[in-house]
Amino acid sequence: MSSLAGDRPTPGGGAPKGRPRSEAVERAILEGAMKLLEDGVPLAELSIERIARTAGVGKAAIYRRWSGKEELFVDVVRAAEPAEPPLPGTSMRDDLVALLEALRRRGLANRSSAILHNVHAQMKTSPRLWEEYHSAVVAPRRDLTHEVLRRGQRDGELRRDVDLDLLGDLIMGPMLVRAVMHPDGELPERLAEEIVDTLLAGLRPSAPATD
Repeated sequence: MSSLAGDRPTPGGGAPKGRPRSEAVERAILEGAMKLLEDGVPLAELSIERIARTAGVGKAAIYRRWSGKEELFVDVVRAAEPAEPPLPGTSMRDDLVALLEALRRRGLANRSSAILHNVHAQMKTSPRLWEEYHSAVVAPRRDLTHEVLRRGQRDGELRRDVDLDLLGDLIMGPMLVRAVMHPDGELPERLAEEIVDTLLAGLRPSAPATD
């Protein structure tokens, strides 16, 4: 079974504030759900009762941490994905490469992990689950990309007239196309650097003219 690597975000089910959490119980619940998915159980057939039985906990332990099955599944997928990398913070270029490299690794993980491949496919058939995943995982990553770009404009690494929403899509788009739309396409190690450097070559501020 896939292991839960690294520190993961707190589950998003809205447990009452002040209630002590048991990391071991949360891990058992996530791993129980992952085991069922690895065994081929479709999302639609997974019930809180079945997950609780597999994890060896009571249903109440799950509901104290997640408000429902959709919120739990978002954390299951997030736990199975590669951990978010720390940003170097040395330059806009280096941070963008780190963000794109994380996306490349997720693409590789989706190809090698039966859980991620199957669950991502099934999530798109559930509008509520897809919305939860987008809100908890996709949107924060997009916000982080925009934050890096805004810092680049502030520090003079990026032209101030660039539309950051459009640029964010231009940066992430090529990696997403290769990772998602062309599952047999290559994802070489230096792809993140090539994408970022190609785009930034035409987007850096022009040097002031000299006499």
